[in-house]
Amino acid sequence: MAFSEQQEVLVKEAWEIMKPNLPQLSLRFFTTILEIAPAAKNMFSFLKDSEEIPKNNPKLKVHAVKVFKMTCESAVQLREMGKVVVAETTLRYLGSVHLKKGVLDPHFEVVKEALLRTVREAVGDNKWSEEMRGAWSVAYDHLAEAIKAEMKAEAGQVDSEAVADRVPIATDV
Repeated sequence: MAFSEQQEVLVKEAWEIMKPNLPQLSLRFFTTILEIAPAAKNMFSFLKDSEEIPKNNPKLKVHAVKVFKMTCESAVQLREMGKVVVAETTLRYLGSVHLKKGVLDPHFEVVKEALLRTVREAVGDNKWSEEMRGAWSVAYDHLAEAIKAEMKAEAGQVDSEAVADRVPIATDV
């Protein structure tokens, strides 16, 4: 999953267009996730009790900005660093939270589709192209793979801890 110089240029170009409208685009991104997969609302404690997509929910706004910004910034840094750049503790936390919430591969695809729709809407049809779509797809796939790897690591740790809790350890008698 290489990330070319041209893909980097396209992602950075879109990011520069989007930055001034980050709060609005973040909310649009998250709203799109919930439009595509309404049941995803139940994965967020601050949305569970609502029948609608609460656009004025302050916790949703904060969460949406964090997720959208991290996704976009990791895409922008991908070529320069050769990998997704997210603080190790943040990546571990993301893996743990996604595992606990029961996030599966199809959930990542929903987020990817929401991201692509949001970027397209933000940059407009005159800038949007199949090449830009491909660049953002590759960049997002790198981030998703990093989170999935952490989920697998966390699952392995959880499994071994569960086994350790069930299996008595022999001690010197």
